[in-house]
Amino acid sequence: MKKIILNKGKDKAAWQLHPWLFSGAIANTEGNPKNGDVVSVFNNSLEFIAYGLYNGNSRVAVRLLEWNPANEINENWWRKRIQKAVEHRQHLLHEQNNTVRLIFAEADFVPGLIVDKYADFLAIQIHSTGIELMKEVIIDELVKLLSPIGIYERSDAKAREHEGLADTNGVRYGRVPETFVEVIENGIHYHVNIAEGQKSGFYCDQRENRLITANYVKDKSVLDCFCYSGGFTLNALRAGASHVIAVDSSALAIETLKNNIQINDFEESTYTAVQSDVNKYLRELADQEQKFDVIVLDPPKYAPSRASLEKASRAYKDLNRRALMLLGSGGLLATFSCSGAMSIDTFKQVIAWAALDAGKEIQFIYQFCQPEDHPVRASFDEGEYLKGLLVRVI
Repeated sequence: MKKIILNKGKDKAAWQLHPWLFSGAIANTEGNPKNGDVVSVFNNSLEFIAYGLYNGNSRVAVRLLEWNPANEINENWWRKRIQKAVEHRQHLLHEQNNTVRLIFAEADFVPGLIVDKYADFLAIQIHSTGIELMKEVIIDELVKLLSPIGIYERSDAKAREHEGLADTNGVRYGRVPETFVEVIENGIHYHVNIAEGQKSGFYCDQRENRLITANYVKDKSVLDCFCYSGGFTLNALRAGASHVIAVDSSALAIETLKNNIQINDFEESTYTAVQSDVNKYLRELADQEQKFDVIVLDPPKYAPSRASLEKASRAYKDLNRRALMLLGSGGLLATFSCSGAMSIDTFKQVIAWAALDAGKEIQFIYQFCQPEDHPVRASFDEGEYLKGLLVRVI
């Protein structure tokens, strides 16, 4: 048996069902475990704690899977985990919505695996060696459960580097997805580029937040920053916004946005697409003394780790300050952070500082979060990465 023995006093988090064991918690190993092997984890008194996946290259040396010693980690165990995760999302799939996150890594007790459904295609991301070794079983079970036309792998995240894995992309089952796969979210049609788009092609984690924000835009002027393929823009247009300016630095994002406008039959006169660095464009708008009724800020991850939180907070503050300057009394700012290292309390403080610097008095009138297909496991609050605030200028 391959064993991991923990240092004295380093077992508390594991007993509390946290899925990560850091390398510094390990006293010694037995049985010469290789990267990706299933290991049994014991405390310093040799009491069994859990089974996990080992990787000696990673700072997260063991990703814990199962705390019941009677539940052996075998092929059947993996298939049941996949089945349960998919079952929990079935009610989210219907004629008005055919895109959803099916498996969300640690939150679904399958650390290192993400699976997204885009119409009849699946996109998978594998971030750990143990999951890499089980890839064929996972794909086989997904095919049995969902009968997709194709499964495309987008395993190119930085997490693979920490696990000693090279990037890998390509078809793993069925046929190659078209350049643009058409999906439906909230009754709106989108073209998704699975092979080349950001992440695995689409941000379905903002599904509910797009709808909520759209409730405030009828007959209003809207500025959608970091618009990507136009999720907030399209929902705003459907809700009756008078005009939307959508801004992104990516040429592919702007091209995809324009395609999405066309396939939903929205009038081209109701929106303006701008390819630009957002901070630069906000400065230009301020110089022109432009004002908006509603602004959306959905930037990329500024704080990938706690070590970068201070620098990220300054970037969030400056971005939000610039946006608030473009809002008059009664104006609304829907602002988001997808940085897991930033708590909602810290984010509120950053926005408060931004308002102070902008000379604005504000109220927080709604708190956004991630949807149910991105659940937060009770023992793993690191999974609560998406947070947002709806801010009203007084």
